[in-house]
Amino acid sequence: MSLVLVAIAAPTPMMRAGLRALLASDGIRVVADAASLVELSMERPDVDVLVATADMVMQDSTYISLGDGTASMPAIVALSEDDRPATVLRQLSLRGWGIISPDAPAAEMQSAVVAAAQGLIVLSLPLVGTLFGPRISSQMLESRSLIEPLTARETEVLELLSQGLSNKLIARHLNISEHTVKFHVSSIYTKLNAASRTDAVSKGTRLGLITL
Repeated sequence: MSLVLVAIAAPTPMMRAGLRALLASDGIRVVADAASLVELSMERPDVDVLVATADMVMQDSTYISLGDGTASMPAIVALSEDDRPATVLRQLSLRGWGIISPDAPAAEMQSAVVAAAQGLIVLSLPLVGTLFGPRISSQMLESRSLIEPLTARETEVLELLSQGLSNKLIARHLNISEHTVKFHVSSIYTKLNAASRTDAVSKGTRLGLITL
């Protein structure tokens, strides 16, 4: 997986700085931030994912397309405790989208950004129940939820595992040590409750974390 480029739209400098810190990882780079979607549209950053507060998504949806009119629209991750942004996000021609809590931990936020960049829809389980009904939410909780979301780097490692690469080749590809790769693989096994590489890839595919 290539580096995910992100722009942030949040009302205060403190919130934007906090989001930058939460998203900081090997697989994500924040290239722009602004106090509104209007300001971001003026900067016209070339990004994969836009992270914005729910109010901005609801009020300034006409400014979400940040390109020059020829490129596809970025994915959007809205920061919200409820499903209000879904009404807008469903109507836009987005690469992917998600709704997560503004208080989500760094690993969850990073995973949501990476997943949205890959064309997926990311929702917390309570929102799944609100949007699609309690039965689907219960089924996902039982069979499709993670003990803990994968980090952006773990998602990269899982993607390379799906390609059949050895730990040594993964280390070379990501420019990290083989010991670090083993650590990430062990963490992936734990989070996916997987017993082997094949099992991890199979479960990662079913969860939409990777595509084969």
